[in-house]
Amino acid sequence: MGKKAFIFPGQGSQYVGMAKDLYENSVEAKEMIQTAEDAIGVQLSHIMFNGPEESLKQTDITQPAIFVHSVVLSSIIRTIQPDMVAGHSLGEYSALVAANAIQFYEAIRLVHTRGTAMLQAGIEQPGTMAAIVGLLPEKLELICNEASSAGIVQCANFNSPGQIVISGSVDGVHKAMELSKKEGAKLVKELVVSGAFHSPLMASAKDKLKIKLDTTPFYDAKIPVYTNVTAKPVYDKNSIKELLFEQLSNPVRWEETIINMINDGADEFYEIGPGKVLQGLVKRINPDVKIFGIDKYSDVERFL
Repeated sequence: MGKKAFIFPGQGSQYVGMAKDLYENSVEAKEMIQTAEDAIGVQLSHIMFNGPEESLKQTDITQPAIFVHSVVLSSIIRTIQPDMVAGHSLGEYSALVAANAIQFYEAIRLVHTRGTAMLQAGIEQPGTMAAIVGLLPEKLELICNEASSAGIVQCANFNSPGQIVISGSVDGVHKAMELSKKEGAKLVKELVVSGAFHSPLMASAKDKLKIKLDTTPFYDAKIPVYTNVTAKPVYDKNSIKELLFEQLSNPVRWEETIINMINDGADEFYEIGPGKVLQGLVKRINPDVKIFGIDKYSDVERFL
């Protein structure tokens, strides 16, 4: 028998109306959403259900919204349990709750701190990100090194074969985009983001996150959590905490993560949370594994 892997989406998967049907159809979901709102003092549900989209896109709202949606779903699924978990950037926090490495109430406060700190870091140190399609990682890393003469820039997300996101200062990223086009990239697209995530420009956010991490109780994970920084499984609570700290300025090794999970026996992947971003990435990484999406209450009903 193959193993089941739960994977959790990150920023960019949000949409107006998210989790509304969960709130209306599940008492447990409603209570969890209300608990999250009480914990961070933000009426998340109103923005999640009604928008406006501009408010939902704000990093300090987006991150708690996606986290809550994902964790609510994984909590009310009854008939399938994961053998391993992973999450893309923010999604790693959802994965850690699913692995019982952190309690929901503590995690939502940590995620809110993270989102707020990242938003502030983007204001203090303006930066941007861009998606590059069609270049090998080694080639793009060389391009980033060359473009660093114009400003900080590095690979931020190794998402799937040929799809990499770069991050850094505006000048550094723009220079790397220009060089990528010259090297024959199939697509070069600047992303609409509020900061240079997973780059050294997140230094101030790391400092604020560390204060919160140090006062948040963690536990050894009950199942392996494949982390963004190493793409390898971890159980130890102290290692988990350190890797969450490092994650903000290090690349997300998503392609490598999925490959490692498959090598360790996963042949069924379930994207738990809003959208279908990770389903597309998994298909491109390995079209032979099964991939399912659980986003709405109608999806959950199959697994109650």
